[in-house]
Amino acid sequence: MVEVRIAIAGAGSVGRSIATELAGNGHDVLLIDRDTRAIGVDDLPQVEWLLADACELATLEDARLGDFDVVIAASSDDKVNLVVSLLAKTEFGVARVIARINDPVNEWLFNESWGVDLAVSPPRLIADLVEGAADEDLDEGTLPPLPGAEIAESVLHAASPFVGGPERELTRALPEGVALVAVLGSGGVRAPDPEQTLSVGSTVVFLAEQDALDSLERLLGPVDAEEDQAD
Repeated sequence: MVEVRIAIAGAGSVGRSIATELAGNGHDVLLIDRDTRAIGVDDLPQVEWLLADACELATLEDARLGDFDVVIAASSDDKVNLVVSLLAKTEFGVARVIARINDPVNEWLFNESWGVDLAVSPPRLIADLVEGAADEDLDEGTLPPLPGAEIAESVLHAASPFVGGPERELTRALPEGVALVAVLGSGGVRAPDPEQTLSVGSTVVFLAEQDALDSLERLLGPVDAEEDQAD
């Protein structure tokens, strides 16, 4: 495998999950985030870290962004992802720029005019997976009601009791009002599969009722959640 140099802007659960997978595959990965709470050097010792604002040109110059093969704008703020993408392409000539879309309303902006070569929208991917599952005659009560539900995600760390075991062990342990709807790993986004083995660094994505989030956090540790706008 050819080693690729990859810079990731945004060290939230999504950015860290991507970094874990790519570094584990032998690539040279740099994570950039200005929030000290997002920096977990001990969690990802194989990844380089830069504590700085990825929207600042000086930061990207210090990071020598032009030496990277790929830039991934993976923050939870669409404005940040657009600025990072534009700077990476226009100022540093990065060959491949991938951007995360957090709000599907903003999808029309994520194109070549903003320096984006590939845009990925987790909310839309999750919605597609949910709608696809609904078409397969899911058992009543499998999913919480969509109105007022939230999308929650958590990265599986080595200490998780569910790592190394079949996915069904996680789904059986989920509190009422929570449904596993997608898993993001090295193979991309996939629908739930009870027989699949969960691995370190995978991001598990749920639809959860608001009052079930505390129970979900007690089960998995801190989760990132945002209100589902699809209602």
